[in-house]
Amino acid sequence: MPNCLTLKKSNCKNCYKCIRHCPVKAIRFSGNQAHIIGNECILCGQCFVVCPQNAKEIVDETEKVKVLLQSGAPVIVSLAPSFVANYDGAGINSMRKALKKLGFYDVEETAIGATIVKNEYERMIKEEDRDIIISSCCHSINLLIQKHYPAALEYLADVVSPMQAHCNDIKQRYQNAKTVFIGPCVAKKDEAEHYEGIVDAVLTFEELTEWLKSENIEIEPETDNDICSRARFFPTTGGVLKTMAQENTGFTYLALDGVENCIAALKDIESGKIHKCFIEMSACVGSCMGGPVMEKYHHTETVKDYITITKYAGAKDFEVSQPKAKDLKKHFAFIEQRSPQPSDYEINNVLRQMGKFKPSQELNCGSCGYNTCREKAIAIIQGKAESSMCLPFLKDKAESFSDTIVNNSPNGLIVLNDQLEVQQINKAAREIMNIRYASDVLGTQCIRILDPTPFMKVRDTGIGIHNERVYYAEYKRYVEQTIVYDRDSRLLVGIMRDVTDEQYAKERKDAISKQTVEVADKVVEKQMRIVQEIASLLGETAAETKIALAKLKESITNE
Repeated sequence: MPNCLTLKKSNCKNCYKCIRHCPVKAIRFSGNQAHIIGNECILCGQCFVVCPQNAKEIVDETEKVKVLLQSGAPVIVSLAPSFVANYDGAGINSMRKALKKLGFYDVEETAIGATIVKNEYERMIKEEDRDIIISSCCHSINLLIQKHYPAALEYLADVVSPMQAHCNDIKQRYQNAKTVFIGPCVAKKDEAEHYEGIVDAVLTFEELTEWLKSENIEIEPETDNDICSRARFFPTTGGVLKTMAQENTGFTYLALDGVENCIAALKDIESGKIHKCFIEMSACVGSCMGGPVMEKYHHTETVKDYITITKYAGAKDFEVSQPKAKDLKKHFAFIEQRSPQPSDYEINNVLRQMGKFKPSQELNCGSCGYNTCREKAIAIIQGKAESSMCLPFLKDKAESFSDTIVNNSPNGLIVLNDQLEVQQINKAAREIMNIRYASDVLGTQCIRILDPTPFMKVRDTGIGIHNERVYYAEYKRYVEQTIVYDRDSRLLVGIMRDVTDEQYAKERKDAISKQTVEVADKVVEKQMRIVQEIASLLGETAAETKIALAKLKESITNE
């Protein structure tokens, strides 16, 4: 990961917004977290701008600058010309006054360095035999060419950036001076770190704003202007060209902003379609004025900011001491990519794992962040992406899985919305209600096929019904019915277990039991009659015997 960008892992929510907006797809996903691929990232800052969870953070160098201020050396600020768009009503004098309160020795405009760079561009066009020249002011564009379009490296102007030109100039004029660049760019932190000894620290406008706020320092409005400040156009699209003399050079001059537009031009250059052209390239749409660390809610005032900058710019160049050409040279080396390019066989294997067995299934919807399914498959092979990032694939897989469960469930399932309209019905439910096709009832009111009363009761009370046995007279079916309401999805789910056979079996058993009881009652009743008759006969015999014995006793006694 680039040293100037960090990631708060706990904040990453796998929304894939960063990879969708990354122009070079220099982000990989692993363990449900986004990771920046350092040797591919061009530090355009788009992932920082678009992340809804603020998971991407720019390393704050405020403490580093405070240490410089405490060193005793004169610390001088090179202030990016886009500051007038970021700080309403500010001018260089008011910014100098505010920053001196923080302890800085002085504040100058980076536009001074821009004038030096512009002069060198004009010399190159006039004195050197060059076919194509690409401006090297934007460090993100330089990284784009170094990492992704090395065939165009020979056309990249081997000149320091305005930031470096100005800071070198400051160090020439002030002995032992330390320089701090302040601007709207993430990439400048990397540029300062990579090319040591020129820029000692870099602050973003956001970091400066927070520092001023913590010290209760306000930037006062300013109306003064300096006509010798034409290089203040540099942070606008075409701003470099506005300052250059273009007559009788034989060159075509072109300004491009946005990485996508620059990539298109680089592809044309590599294919040999462009010649004798000076191209000003800026990674940010709107150039530095649209930098990722411009404040104001991520550049919603583009036109207003452009007008502000053009009004602040003068009509003449700054008076500068132009260094020799050799002192402005800058070497750009190819930065090798380590990701191997997979074969078609490997790509097709991954596509099949994603459920894409033929080209018509490659939707190229871009929901995963990649432009095509094949690009996504390559990223998977290179360890940058996961199959689960394909939303249509996950959706189809989830629907297929749930449909398999629902359609093969022995219980009837019916899903209704708040308006009691049928949203889903499975095969078992259709069999219970003698419905041939689901399409016959989907989207219709459930009253067509079911009594809506229990569903309305559950919807209105939120209290579910569980295993209630009911009789569907129109279908001659007994079911155990469960109805639940999901408030989040606002859906009613009815689960019906067909217990008709079970109910009939119970009724038959009850009938047999009743018949058995009746037979038993009759048998008992008949037996009781027999017993009673036997008892009656026995009773008469006993009485007669008793009388006979009594008479015998009496006669014996009398004798």
